[in-house]
Amino acid sequence: MSRHRIALFGGTLAFYLAIVVAVLMSSWLVTLDWKVMLFRPYQQWPGIHAFLDYYVVLGQRGPTAVMVACWLGWRSWRQHTLRPLLTLGASLLLLNVTVGAVKIGLGRLGPHYATQIGSAELFAGGDIFPSGHTANAVVTWGILAYLAATPRARRYLSAMSAIVSLGVGLTTVYLGTHWLSDVVLGWAAGLLILLGLPWVEPLITRAESWIFAARERLGARSRLVPSPPVTAGTPRPVPAGQPAVGEASAQNPVREPVTAGGRQAAVAAAGGRPRAHTAPPAHQSHGARSERPPVTPAGSRRPPHADRTPRGGTAPARPVAGS
Repeated sequence: MSRHRIALFGGTLAFYLAIVVAVLMSSWLVTLDWKVMLFRPYQQWPGIHAFLDYYVVLGQRGPTAVMVACWLGWRSWRQHTLRPLLTLGASLLLLNVTVGAVKIGLGRLGPHYATQIGSAELFAGGDIFPSGHTANAVVTWGILAYLAATPRARRYLSAMSAIVSLGVGLTTVYLGTHWLSDVVLGWAAGLLILLGLPWVEPLITRAESWIFAARERLGARSRLVPSPPVTAGTPRPVPAGQPAVGEASAQNPVREPVTAGGRQAAVAAAGGRPRAHTAPPAHQSHGARSERPPVTPAGSRRPPHADRTPRGGTAPARPVAGS
């Protein structure tokens, strides 16, 4: 908060209080309100009524908040910061609290519900003083100028927000939904919110840091999911669909050893005779090749021959021809 901004805030606050006191005392400002109301601008210039019915939406809180939030959300994504959105949220919260409290506290009726000419119509259960449309237009469009990145953009956006909020306020007077003093107080209420935003900046910074820290903690928890510790003597967790150790499943039942006596008892209980033992098929009777014991052939694999003699022996005597 610079000295210049503090001076503007103090002057606007004094102007705000002066308007409230003037309405409470039913001064010349209330008389002006009645003169404008009895003039009935919507009857003097009916040609622009249809256009102003749409133009006044620029001061309605719901549509304007959505439009500005979309723009500031895009800026937050591009700049990797939550300050624009948090500033908009803080300003709208302050606007609802301050303006709403004065509306309910003073309870002023609108021009269409006035009961006595020249009366301020206060404390009658109304909720139009100050003008919410006007104050909302000042804050919602003025926040764009407050968050502008360059002085040139700030000047252009300030002029745009001033024109829009001025037009919205006068449109409510034209339509007969607000007194002129409601609109003047709405301008002052919105300007007070914009001028006092630097006092809220430390809270906005703290909220942004807390949100980023919470996001980091949640991300770390989702990335690191520790497995439950397994102590000695406790079974290990089994994946879904796989039977645990010692448990039978429909596909792999646990077979218990059956003795000869037990087999005969089971057959007798079933009422039949024991089946004869059949030899397994040829392809199942032999084990795997790796399970067979090596066989060493006994003796020579060659067939015996009459003319051959075994190694290490003496050859028989051949008969001599001619003897």
